[in-house]
Amino acid sequence: MKILIVGAGAMGGYYGARLLQAGADVTFLVRPQRAALLADRGLRVRSDLGNFDAPVATVLREHLQPVYDLIVLSCKSYDLDAALDDIQPAMAGKTMMLPFLNGLGVYDQLDARFGRDRVLGGVAYIAVMLESDGAIRHFGSNDVVMIGARSSAGVACAEQFHARIKQSPGTRTLADNITHALWNKWVMLASGAAMTCLMRGTVGDILATRDGATLMQQAMAECRAVAAAEGVELTSDDVQRLEARLLDRQSAWAASMMRDIAQTAPRIEADAIVGNLLARAEQHHIETPVLRIAHCHLQVYERQQAKAAV
Repeated sequence: MKILIVGAGAMGGYYGARLLQAGADVTFLVRPQRAALLADRGLRVRSDLGNFDAPVATVLREHLQPVYDLIVLSCKSYDLDAALDDIQPAMAGKTMMLPFLNGLGVYDQLDARFGRDRVLGGVAYIAVMLESDGAIRHFGSNDVVMIGARSSAGVACAEQFHARIKQSPGTRTLADNITHALWNKWVMLASGAAMTCLMRGTVGDILATRDGATLMQQAMAECRAVAAAEGVELTSDDVQRLEARLLDRQSAWAASMMRDIAQTAPRIEADAIVGNLLARAEQHHIETPVLRIAHCHLQVYERQQAKAAV
């Protein structure tokens, strides 16, 4: 299986490194500046699960050929259009795609462009960051990957990819129902991002207030209601895990989007994580006051950043 990783940033670089350690045939699609850095220093990963330091194969957009069996996509949602334009020359024949992106709206976009049969489902629970010197830092030891086919056409590819990545450290699952897993993560992420971004604090900070727990429970209930309306009912185990993360008074967790805001990032994934969920709620006539307020808050931030950039 020939695998193309789109970008060698935090997540793409990390999982590309793990796949290489597992013996996979991996090439990274990168910009010229990143290609030069990788040629000079190699790909570097720092992790409690094992470091990686090695040269890697790269390709620039203008040299891309339709020779890959699977394309792994892990960009931010706001970079998706540009990434899809970049990979178009490689999406020929029966090439499949595996996205590790937030939310379900991106799947609507990918399905419309390439067809559902060619798009696998992917979920990753990991905290990684691209440092200023180009190295990738993995925080903690948590590394969970779930992949699965979204139609019968993708079963063989999903199984082949799983057989390879399961040889790397971490929890690797071939999901029977990847759509459920995607919604499960989206409910957690949207609930947590809405609250931590709106309150500009960690879960522990929020729960230490008088109304924090009530508002967090409201956010979770709203997201779960949308999932149910879309045909995905979280199991009791799913709910327990959700509450364990977002109702833990000792937790220092906050959504990465909150940390992006704290660092005045020029762009955030407001629409992919919260906005699209709110739009689905409206389609089903579900009231979501916490999500609505949070999305307004995020839109104000985006507007302020756009004005500052002019």
